[in-house]
Amino acid sequence: MAERIEVLLTEEEVDKRIQEIGDQISRDYAGKQVHLVCVLKGGSFFMCELAKRITVPVSLDFMSVSSYGGDTKSSGVVRIVKDLDEPLQDKHVLVVEDIVDSGRTLSYLLDMLRDRGPKDVRLCTLLDKPDRRVVDVKVDYTGFEIPDKFVVGYGLDYDQKYRNLPYIGVVNFD
Repeated sequence: MAERIEVLLTEEEVDKRIQEIGDQISRDYAGKQVHLVCVLKGGSFFMCELAKRITVPVSLDFMSVSSYGGDTKSSGVVRIVKDLDEPLQDKHVLVVEDIVDSGRTLSYLLDMLRDRGPKDVRLCTLLDKPDRRVVDVKVDYTGFEIPDKFVVGYGLDYDQKYRNLPYIGVVNFD
């Protein structure tokens, strides 16, 4: 089965919105340091661009969590592939994710991170698919709300392909 990618959000639209989110985070964390926790692999593209636009001190860490495998729908089974390197005790934690879909993975992840003693935990996502939500998750910073389509680009993949696209595209299966 062949895939065809249709542009949903251009590189310019994504870049402009990331700047706006960076400005808002900088205002909200004024006088504080924010500890960005990237959810790999997809969140890495977004987090790197976002971190460059935040003007308060930033520290970074990475975590890999899986619930998809090679499918286009979440399996609902959350597996930690790589845990954090740094403790979260007394830090202002901002989890940076590429997309919030069903909410299952993030609900589990956020609860786990809150148990590690940070001052607070917030969530920032480039893309939000509220129509797919099955578990309520509070998103503090959202780039774009998108329809229930399978998207790729800017870190998001389909079976490890298309992460490097500089825009957000919808995968159409022919």
